[in-house]
Amino acid sequence: MCAVDEATLASEPGQGPPESKRGNPVQRWVAGVLGHPAFAPLAILGCFSAAAAGIVVTDPTDNTGPSTCLFKIATGFDCPGCGGTRAFYYLVTLNLPEAARHHLMAVFAAPFIVWMYLAWALPRLAPRRTWRLPTFHLTPNALTAFLIVWGVFFIARNLPWEPFSFFYV
Repeated sequence: MCAVDEATLASEPGQGPPESKRGNPVQRWVAGVLGHPAFAPLAILGCFSAAAAGIVVTDPTDNTGPSTCLFKIATGFDCPGCGGTRAFYYLVTLNLPEAARHHLMAVFAAPFIVWMYLAWALPRLAPRRTWRLPTFHLTPNALTAFLIVWGVFFIARNLPWEPFSFFYV
């Protein structure tokens, strides 16, 4: 048989080898770490911190070459996400006016995303605390309204006259 000894199959359920009862210490440690309630919030925070550090180090605002956005290359228009990386850079460096100029909708959405993360992460990081942040529920109507406003912003930022040309990046 495949990797299973016939004697193990024939033995009684509680009579397996002693190591199979205890398990591999490395596997137990990994299962303990991955199964800990704080693992997911800390992993997401670590990934976000690494992304923020990478954006700050690379400085996407230095205009070192042509655009790599396929939508912009093909059409000449800013795509719905165009300027998002630069807006994120300006948010991390706390330059809100420039962040809003590069992608107003990303700046609008950022506090809601932070609030939803904190409402989800704090009970996992500090389970003994008695108070909780109110949970922000993203209903289908709210999501639809946001996407419609984002679509209007996408169209408005590509209009070639004032005041819309302010948002053209």
